[in-house]
Amino acid sequence: MRKLIALVTLMALTACSEDAGKVSLGLFTTKDVVIKAEQDPKIPGVTCHISHVEADLDFSDPSDMSIACLQTGPILAEHLAKIDLSKNGEVVFRESKSILFKSLKVRRIYDGKSKTLMYLSYSTKETSGSHHHALSTVPLYNTQAWDWAEQLKIN
Repeated sequence: MRKLIALVTLMALTACSEDAGKVSLGLFTTKDVVIKAEQDPKIPGVTCHISHVEADLDFSDPSDMSIACLQTGPILAEHLAKIDLSKNGEVVFRESKSILFKSLKVRRIYDGKSKTLMYLSYSTKETSGSHHHALSTVPLYNTQAWDWAEQLKIN
């Protein structure tokens, strides 16, 4: 029974996120660059592609990552009305990278001055003196949410 529960849990976790690409780093390594496509759960018109190194035989994956987010559908005022508008924003994606509390997170932050959604990917554990991070932006200009952003007047 435990094996069945573990299998169902694994399948559910795998179904949540799908690899958009996977590139081996070489013949004599077990490391790959994996690219995941993640749709923003509150703004379905935004898709982020997150690449990171995955090490199959290690207890911990490296902290390096890259992110590119773009508009892939309509961005509506009703979507933006549901997001956290604080300077800290909110975590929209999370993936465990080790058994020792390291994870890759993506946080959405709204920049009211430029009317832009910022997506910050970062590692929660310092590696080689640095918290690795990357940034991508999705401007609201020419979206259906532009008027909402104009009226909001957040700086």
